[in-house]
Amino acid sequence: MADDRIPVLFDTDIGSDIDDAVALSYLLNQPRCEIVGITCVSGEVNLRARCASAICRAVDRDDIPIHCGSEPSLLRGVRQPKCQQAEALDRWSHRTDFAPATAVDFMRKAIRERPGEITLLSVGPMTNIGLLFATDPEIPSLLKDYVVMAGKFVMDGAPGALSEWNVNCDPEAAAIAYERAPVGMRSVGLDVTMRCQMAADAVRQRFSAAGGALAPTLDFAEVWFRHAQVITFHDPLAATTVFESDLCEWARGQVRVELQGQHTGAVTVFGRSGEGPHQCAVNVDPQRFFDHYFATVGG
Repeated sequence: MADDRIPVLFDTDIGSDIDDAVALSYLLNQPRCEIVGITCVSGEVNLRARCASAICRAVDRDDIPIHCGSEPSLLRGVRQPKCQQAEALDRWSHRTDFAPATAVDFMRKAIRERPGEITLLSVGPMTNIGLLFATDPEIPSLLKDYVVMAGKFVMDGAPGALSEWNVNCDPEAAAIAYERAPVGMRSVGLDVTMRCQMAADAVRQRFSAAGGALAPTLDFAEVWFRHAQVITFHDPLAATTVFESDLCEWARGQVRVELQGQHTGAVTVFGRSGEGPHQCAVNVDPQRFFDHYFATVGG
């Protein structure tokens, strides 16, 4: 029987917002996913790699390569200095042997070894991606797909756009990513992810029932719950669309990142066009998303 798994490179700022860990737990449980590697980005990147390792090790997946990427943004320094959830690491076995700044070279090699096969899933600031695309301009054309959790999209460039965190952390890298992305790049932004929320008590109940990768994830979540009583499933929604794209409704057009300009700095502006190179999620059925997520991870 042919292997119909989708090879995925997962670029993440795991360890700050909890949804990165929730997304990784999904990928580890998704039978159609081959995790080619995990690359980490943003401040305290070594601790972020350790968080990813703890979740992988909980389900005996030490075989998955994990690499540290860039801590500072391209031009604006370290915008996200702390990996808060790392304080839960002492309760979970994890690797500690991570070399600095190996992520971009790893991604380049992995994509070049498998041209036309790999889906790049980016759910953090796009610094690693910007560096990859800028230093090897052929890479976007070698991807099978490119899916990001980023942005807030206002149809046809209407006023009112707001900066989303991943774009805000490194807008110059985001601009490179959108300008050089392969045709068909898909963006899952705040317009849809904010509709996929779950209260802390429900999270505890369902993650506890699922166990596995969600066991360390729940410990990380308890750090998150000290200042928030809800999880918004931003990154998990983006991850699920790699395998079930019809969980969202999409519109095609052109995304540009304003570094300074008409609306404000560091915002994504979407102009709808049937011939545009980008696809943006414009609608989601939250219940259908949650049904799919928990059917995959258990709980």
